[in-house]
Order: sequence, then structure tokens, then C-alpha cells
Amino acid sequence: MADIEQSLKEAMAIEGAIGVALCDHTSGLTLGVSGGDHTMDMTVAAAGNTDLVRAKMRTMQMLGLGDGIEDILITLDSQYHLIRLLRTRGSGDTMFLYLALHKNRANLGLARHKLRQIEADLDL
Repeated sequence: MADIEQSLKEAMAIEGAIGVALCDHTSGLTLGVSGGDHTMDMTVAAAGNTDLVRAKMRTMQMLGLGDGIEDILITLDSQYHLIRLLRTRGSGDTMFLYLALHKNRANLGLARHKLRQIEADLDL
């Protein structure tokens, strides 16, 4: 079992990681951040992605889709932004991991795989 700090550290070890945040999409609270730089404020990015997750969940509900969201991928010119909704003990299905990656240095498949492992080990 890993705590929040350890989980964020593991996410930052993913090749190409720029920054990571753990967020609650119902309250909008950011529970932890790691990384980022002068052009990437992870707290601001996490708050914006909270709105994105809420909008996607509302849309799915309006469409009557019974599926859950595994992850959301946003592809920019130079970055991947990966949002992984968590279904771990203690998350209450309201948490997500937000990971920003350098597109030219990251392997998207491996990043998604690693986030699944982090999710499985995370104890909130």
C-alpha cells in the first residue's frame, strides 16, 4: 500500500513526466501535487481538469451510458495530459490522478499501465 506522497513520486518517475496531481472532482480539492514548472502550475491545471471530469460525467449521465470512465486523454502539440479516475479503497470514486507528459519523451501505453499500477497500490 502506498500513500499519496509515494504515489505522486512513482508517477513522476514515469518517463517524460512534467507533473502530477491527485484531485477530488466533487469538491475540486487538490490533495497533492508534484512536479510542474514555470509554465505548468499543477494546482491550476488540476482545478481546470476537475471541471473537465465533471462535464464528461454529466454528459455520460445525460446519454444514459452505464459505463465508468477509465481515463481521459488530451493530446496537445507537445504534451499528453492523462486523467485517470480512481476506484481504489477510500477514494469514494471521486478521485483522479492527472499526469502531464512530454509527448516526445513519453510512451503513452506504458504511462497508462503505470497509472493503473499506482491506482492499485494507492491507499487513501
